[in-house]
Formats: sequence, C-alpha cells, structure tokens
Amino acid sequence: MKRLRKVKILATLGPASSEEAMIQKLYEAGADLFRINMSHASHDIMRQLIGRIRNVEKAVGRPIGILADIQGPKLRVGKFKDTKVELGIGDTFTLDDDPTPGDRTRVNLPHKEILEAVQPGHRLLIDDGRLQLKAVKTDGRSIETVVVSGTHISDRKGVSLPDSTLGTGALTEKDRKDLEAVIATEEVDWIALSFIQRPEDLAEVRKIVRGRAGLMSKIEKPQALERIDEIIELSDALMVARGDLGVEMPIEAVPGIQKQLTRACRRAGKPVVVATQMLESMISAPVPTRAEVSDVATAVFEGADAVMLSAESAAGDYPVEAVSTMAAIARKVERDPNYPSIIYAQRPQPEATGADAISLAARQIAETLNLSAIVCYTSSGTTGLRASRERPETPILALSPVIHTARRLSVCWGLHCVVTEDATDLDDMVDRACRIAHREGFGNPGDRLIITAGVPLGTPGATNMLRIAYIGSDGQSGI
Repeated sequence: MKRLRKVKILATLGPASSEEAMIQKLYEAGADLFRINMSHASHDIMRQLIGRIRNVEKAVGRPIGILADIQGPKLRVGKFKDTKVELGIGDTFTLDDDPTPGDRTRVNLPHKEILEAVQPGHRLLIDDGRLQLKAVKTDGRSIETVVVSGTHISDRKGVSLPDSTLGTGALTEKDRKDLEAVIATEEVDWIALSFIQRPEDLAEVRKIVRGRAGLMSKIEKPQALERIDEIIELSDALMVARGDLGVEMPIEAVPGIQKQLTRACRRAGKPVVVATQMLESMISAPVPTRAEVSDVATAVFEGADAVMLSAESAAGDYPVEAVSTMAAIARKVERDPNYPSIIYAQRPQPEATGADAISLAARQIAETLNLSAIVCYTSSGTTGLRASRERPETPILALSPVIHTARRLSVCWGLHCVVTEDATDLDDMVDRACRIAHREGFGNPGDRLIITAGVPLGTPGATNMLRIAYIGSDGQSGI
C-alpha cells in the first residue's frame, strides 16, 4: 500500500484498538507503526498485541514497526488520613520519609532520591502542576515547602521536579523487567525511554538491548534540554513528549522547543516524533478542533518524521477516524505551495561522508531530472536514514533484505520500505529496483529512477554508487 504522504503516523494501541481487525483498520486508515504503552500493558497483553500486529503485517504484505514505550520512574506522594486536604497560598507544607498518612501540614514522599536531590528554591509540581510548591528548607529526609499556587492535594498524586536532577537512572525495577520481556520477543523495533535527563541514562538500556531495537529518547524534562546534543548523538531517535514537558516548563516555551528539537534531529539524521494531545478532542468527538488541525499541520510543516496519537487511538471513541484525519491533514499540508520552500529552508548541510554525498547527489539529480523515484538499497538502515534526511520532493523506495531494518525504518520520513533479497550483481540490482518500483506504484514503463547502492553488493555502510535507469515495458530495467 503506497502512502500519499511523507510524514508517518504512530498510533497507540489500547482497549479501543487491541483486536486484530481494528489494528488492520488503523493500518489501512494510515497508521505506519504502532505503540504499546508498557505503563498499561502487561507482558501477556504486550505479546498478544505483537502477535496481532504481525498477523496484520502478513495480511497487508508491508513491514510494520512496533514501539514499546517504557514507563520510567513514576514519582508520587503518599496517602492522606482523609484522602484529600485543602491548602492556601503561603501555607507551609512538608514532604518527608515518614510513612504514616498525611494531614494538612505534611505527607509522605516515598522517594529517597527526591528528598536528597531537592534544594532550597527548587519547585515541586504536584498533580500536573495544579499545585506548585517551593522548597525553603531540606535535610535529606524532609522538604519544607511553601505553597505558591493551587488549593489542594490528594492521595498518590504525581510529582514533577523541573529544577532538580535526580541521582538515580531512568530505569525502575519494573522497567528492567519490561525491557527483558520486550527484547525476548525479538519482534519490537523501537524502545521509547521515559524521563531521560542526561546521556548517561541511555547507557544501562544499551547494555540490555544490545542493538536488538532502536532507542527513542522521550524529551519531557528541562534537564534533558541542557545536554540535548549529547542525548541526540547517543539516541537512535527522539520523541518530543509535550505533555510532561509542558508541565515542567512554561507552557508557552513548548512550541519553540518542539521546533528546536525537530531541526536538531534533522541535522543529525535521527528520526523525530511529535507526540501528545495532537487530536485530543477526538477521544470523544468525530472531528478535531481547528487548533488541533493547526497543531498537526505545524509538525508536518516542520518536517517531523512522525506524528503520534495517544489516547485518541488507544481509548477513544473514534480511533479509525483519528488516524484518517491525521493522514488527511498531512496529505493536504504536503501539497501546500509553501511546503517545499519551508522544507528546503531547513535542509542541513551534508556531512563529509560518502553516504551523505551520495544521498545529496541522488536528491539533486532526481529533482533536476524529475525522476519518478529514488531507490536505495539499505541493509543496516543507514542509507535509508541519509536519504530521508535530505527530505527530497521525489518519493523514496527503500529496499532491504533485512525485515528488522525495514520495520525500523517505518518511522522515517518519506521511506516506503520493501523487503527483498539482496541483489546478486549490478544487472540484478537495477532490474530488481525497476521491477519493485513499478509494482509498488512508484513508476510506469518509460519513467526514469535513480538507484543508490554499495559496491561490493551486500556490504553494510558502503553506499558509493549512483545509477539512473529506465523502467522497461515489462517493468524491468529498460537499459
């Protein structure tokens, strides 16, 4: 199935979309890969969903990516004697390591790492920022705060720390067990890591994963922005998780950060996903708000690799409509007269590598000669990533002999991935490219396309050749 757009759609699965028939409907509506949220999915449910996605993959004959989203540390206050207490601005309130139920003056905070990390002057945001506290005195076992805004606090509400860097890593014991279960399936293509603060948070995950899945860092904490270049370098992809980011930072700063991260990832040639509340109203309504349409359009105009649906597809009343609406917005934006110039203005300079030089040349030749497609052979996925980084106007057909590579590339802008055997020689390489391009709808007899590959054939990372070919009357090479 050839998509008539370049940006990809990542749809979250959940109660509204866990059955195989619904997963196939979501794919046919426009979803390119699926997210399994390990905050809500047990290991058994995760394995069931993977099996159903792979059944759909066989039915549609196209590689489909799977992303497992690891929960990360969930920081919460303890319980109160009366479930909830009322507070006033200027009141003193203490969070401590005493496990007894809280009252109007204090509550247990069962996270030693927070008690040790918070310093006077740091903010603590409770319940997604509905209550804001400011630390005035700390001793490693308790934090005395003053209420800055908000009126109440209740049992087990979440705690956000915009000013504090925790000494612990990004993985909890639950996360480690989830990671082991995810990796054991050998079917998950991407692992999303929550609440990344620093590049070191990726080290433990790398040891566990050992290259069996791509690592996608979710940027949702201010601390991550301070070392974002290092995090991008050590990540395989990024997700702009605007929900928690908007809690821990001034909400008006989030759009600018989204643009900065999108452009930084494009410079680095790493896929970037824009997520959270993109079509939020479609959880309960069949059509989005005008502001939501503009939000999705902005991400597409910026050149994001993918846009994500969360509760809209996982638990909403209109999951298929949400996916088809997002796809329709993307198609319309990519046909806007302003779209090519905006994408071109953001185009990064190529790196001094053979793969970058070949990808740049392929784009320039394809656009100059108005070729029907750029066909790239990619075993490891690197050539596909470089072709996508160029954001060509010409469609990109990525051919790979490795199913896991094709699935992983399903998140990348503009790539239509096909699994095929590696070419045996140069003639077979050209014939195979022309035949598949014709079959997949990327060219008709008489059309020309450009092929990038590496010689010797089958050598990963050796992209060093360009070839222009005609599609013959039989769909094979005309040369």
